[in-house]
Amino acid sequence: MKQVDAAIVQSELTKLITDCLITPDKAVTLALKHIVTDSKPERTAAALIVENNTIAERQRLYCCQDTGQAVFFVKLGDEVVCKGLNEAINNAVKDAYKNARKSVADPITRENTNDNTPAIIEYTLTSGDELEITYLAKGAGSENMSRLYMLTPADGEKGIVNAVVDAVEKGGKNACPPLIIGVGIGGVTETACMLSKRATLRPVGQFSQRADIASLEKEILQKVNALGIGVAALGGNLTALAVNIETAPTHIGMLPVAVNLQCHSLRHGSVKF
Repeated sequence: MKQVDAAIVQSELTKLITDCLITPDKAVTLALKHIVTDSKPERTAAALIVENNTIAERQRLYCCQDTGQAVFFVKLGDEVVCKGLNEAINNAVKDAYKNARKSVADPITRENTNDNTPAIIEYTLTSGDELEITYLAKGAGSENMSRLYMLTPADGEKGIVNAVVDAVEKGGKNACPPLIIGVGIGGVTETACMLSKRATLRPVGQFSQRADIASLEKEILQKVNALGIGVAALGGNLTALAVNIETAPTHIGMLPVAVNLQCHSLRHGSVKF
């Protein structure tokens, strides 16, 4: 068995989180820097986002005031032992978020936890001796606009396309576009929701390896951008940078579709042990 020191995990994750909160996905910034649009407000908004990200990276400042809720996807090999892994992850959040906005509270009393914990942690057990942890900062503005659709198998691909377009049409303006749209299809309700969030992590511009899924992604992206919401909802042709779909087998009587809207401040990264 491979032993992984929880103290090392905590230290590496603290660095990862700090860097991610300062520097968003560079592919997003690059796409905005080279935007092609006839809308002057959209060009101006894109330039301001690029400037903001440049200043944040240069001065080591948070690129967005909403530093989000800390979400982690953990791939844990069955030959790995890491005692205190949960605690290490949460301690890394406490360390990295010391100077960040305190954004986590009890859902009923609204009492703040004052350290941005507990983190949201999803574990996937795999074979082998590798531990990989992926971090995603999920802000409330975009997460609030995410939706779950419980379709029927008869709704088919047309229903899936209509659901995603409906989610963007209703909530895209409030989710800080341009968006990265994660779509989870299949499983049960929670499966679809976690797939949709995980889908936002796929590199911008990389379509699914499945030809039928890639075709759906391209169709939805075209229809979403045709809505004309644009950068910062100022009108234009860049409402979304990507539509990423992930799937899982589901019951013969179900077709769950989760749509996770991710704002342009896409902050994520991974580390392996």
